[in-house]
Amino acid sequence: MGLTYSYDIYLRPQNVAGALVALTELAAPDPDVPPLHVTLPGGNRLALPFTSNFGSAPVDCSAGGTFELDTSLMFGLDDAVRAYADRSGCAPGADGRLQVGYIYATVRLTSVRHPGYASMEFWAATSGMSRLFERSATVRETFTGLAAAAGGVCCLFDLGDGSPGEVCWLTGETLRAPIGGPRFPDVDTLVAAWPDPGAG
Repeated sequence: MGLTYSYDIYLRPQNVAGALVALTELAAPDPDVPPLHVTLPGGNRLALPFTSNFGSAPVDCSAGGTFELDTSLMFGLDDAVRAYADRSGCAPGADGRLQVGYIYATVRLTSVRHPGYASMEFWAATSGMSRLFERSATVRETFTGLAAAAGGVCCLFDLGDGSPGEVCWLTGETLRAPIGGPRFPDVDTLVAAWPDPGAG
């Protein structure tokens, strides 16, 4: 079984629409992919440049729930991204960014960690991509930047092996703090540091 590392962003449910709009700004352009229409609670309807389970049928989450996205995202170059490009035989675009995909995104309108928050979990599709997630400062900055742009409360790096992971962004603070370390001895301690999801 290969590595399945991910970046997980936690945010207030009302911020999911804005997070998806911000995500589209990272999307690799593909004129052959028709827009995916997603309906969120409150009737907010978005057209996204992705597929869901490799199809473009409309996704209705107006009553809540979970949905999947298949994304291809653009990342700026650093040594780890260049090495990944060399191994995969891909070339950066004219804008100096590299297209990386598929990155599978699971959007939970009620997160597993806290029922008052939603989550967006971005899973690497291959072991090579997982290593890129781990080694690239640019990839990490992209996901923590998405958390910030979306009004997120937390971004975790998840090894996908059942371990609790590492906190890499928390309410505006960039850090590298393993869950199980002195600052966050367990997940409950981390979640207790999140603000009241009904505030703000």
